[in-house]
Amino acid sequence: MTSVALARKWRPKSFASLVGQDHVVRALTHALDHNRLHHAYLFTGTRGVGKTTVSRILAKALNCTGPDGQGGVTSQPCGVCPACSEIDAGRFVDYIELDAASNRGVEDMTTLLEQAVYKPTAGRFKVYMIDEVHMLSNHAFNAMLKTLEEPPDYVKFVLATTDPQKVPVTVLSRCLQFNLKQMMPTAIVDHLRQVLQAENVPAEDAALRLIARAAHGSMRDALSLTDQALAYCAGRVETAAVQQMLGTVDRSDLLQILQALAAQDGVAMIAQADALEARGLSFGATLEELAALLQTLALLQLVPEAADAQDPQHETLAALAGQLSPELVQLAYTTVLHGRNELSLAPDDRTGFTMTLLRLLAFAPVMAGSVPPGGLALPKGGGAAPAPQGKAAFAAQASAPVAKPSVQTASEAMPRSAAILSAPSEPAAPMHAAQEAAATGDVEQAKPPAVPLAEAQIAQAVPALFPVTQPAASLQGAAIKPSLQITPGTDWPELVQRLEVPAGLPRALAQQSELAALDGSNWLLRVPNEQLTRAGSLDKLQAAVRQGLGRDDVVLRVEVGEVTDSATQREVRARARAQADAEAAIHGDALVQQLMHDLGAQIVPGSLKPMPAAGQTPSA
Repeated sequence: MTSVALARKWRPKSFASLVGQDHVVRALTHALDHNRLHHAYLFTGTRGVGKTTVSRILAKALNCTGPDGQGGVTSQPCGVCPACSEIDAGRFVDYIELDAASNRGVEDMTTLLEQAVYKPTAGRFKVYMIDEVHMLSNHAFNAMLKTLEEPPDYVKFVLATTDPQKVPVTVLSRCLQFNLKQMMPTAIVDHLRQVLQAENVPAEDAALRLIARAAHGSMRDALSLTDQALAYCAGRVETAAVQQMLGTVDRSDLLQILQALAAQDGVAMIAQADALEARGLSFGATLEELAALLQTLALLQLVPEAADAQDPQHETLAALAGQLSPELVQLAYTTVLHGRNELSLAPDDRTGFTMTLLRLLAFAPVMAGSVPPGGLALPKGGGAAPAPQGKAAFAAQASAPVAKPSVQTASEAMPRSAAILSAPSEPAAPMHAAQEAAATGDVEQAKPPAVPLAEAQIAQAVPALFPVTQPAASLQGAAIKPSLQITPGTDWPELVQRLEVPAGLPRALAQQSELAALDGSNWLLRVPNEQLTRAGSLDKLQAAVRQGLGRDDVVLRVEVGEVTDSATQREVRARARAQADAEAAIHGDALVQQLMHDLGAQIVPGSLKPMPAAGQTPSA
């Protein structure tokens, strides 16, 4: 006896057995139970989500007569009456399925509509199911419009399509539209497990997870892949065999890549790429799986409650999530996506894949004092020391023996704002002592005191040592900062605008919070959402406040509550006022009023934008 494909054998026969479409089942069940039937239904969704299945169940519900032959329209078809059994077998005379892909002309539609005027032969309703209805020609759509709008009472139309955008709005307006969703991988795994248990087929959960992910939300594809796996594995569903069949990458290989990234081990990363190439695996699929794994790590870091605790590798993933910083995971995810899109531009797939791994290695932060084995190794001890760069170069130059500067040149070299930021609580006394010693002629005592190098000095010296493409004026403007003062009545939004807060969550925290209380060095911020304090944003904001004020004793604390006066809220209110002023100015203009009065001109809503202030650029 020839075996039947699992997708056909296990096609749902009732609404109760339909998987993953609860919103459609609920609407149709209520309509059938309360006899609120529409004459036309449109089911949309990707392939294999149950459009044809729902139409057959609906046809059975409309024509079911019950086991005793006395039943009526019901949301629970019996499945044993002649109508139900014949619809399941595909030979019910009053249920007509039409494939619009091969019957798309106006002649085919005219023939179908001519038959619609006759009453049903064996059932209660004559149900026309038109699959892939978007394939019909424009003339065919126009031919069916009138009948679709006012069909006979005994005729029901069921339309199905995978591309509803191509269906004319005149047809959409005449139908009740239901969008069938893609299946969740967990729902597919549960259904496959039930099917294989009923078939007495042993299966590994990891293999079912691979099949569910490869199905991309389609239950029919999942059942077809299961059939293929049964043939490939000789009656079993095993993880290793399914991986070979699908050509997917083992997650352990991806974990080794990310563990090598955490250890900055470039040799291990390239060796893993060679191993993947030796097994003939797709580098594009590998990057897709790597992006999915990085998303799981980000979920474990930021929202661990939403992670799948049933994952067999949950503990390993949680440990890896603790080794990588959230910022690095986000950057790696973006890098992998770009690398996947650029594979077609690379000389070959292996080159594109290894270049993506090298990008991950290059942008990963190197831990201070550690020598990555085989990665971006920093020389220690032996060999010539590398030349200092950036701020280190300036510090080395400043510490080198040079001519002793006079008190005047030292004071001129340090801007007043930099001295305020870098000096201790009483910085004036040592400088006054040096000036007095210079006046009396004591050269040794006239040496300027050792003042810590301020950010402003470094910012001024670095462009001279290492030329950059930025204009010198912008660098000088960024270097000279006014001193920040803090009082009990400090305006927090104004202070935020003057601080150098890192972009991302720290800046969002600063702009969306307000200063609720100030007690000496203890500052209490009120935030609207606790999520703003994640990923160390509070510590980074505290560091920015300390640097801006030149104080190391400031401690920031937060509480969650309603925020009424933040920098973001002020900006929104300022924009609203500017918008209102612009609209009032236009409406009050004499020429505009004359045009509206004489010519009937109208101001298009939303077309008015306030002019940007001086020195600002118009917003996008």
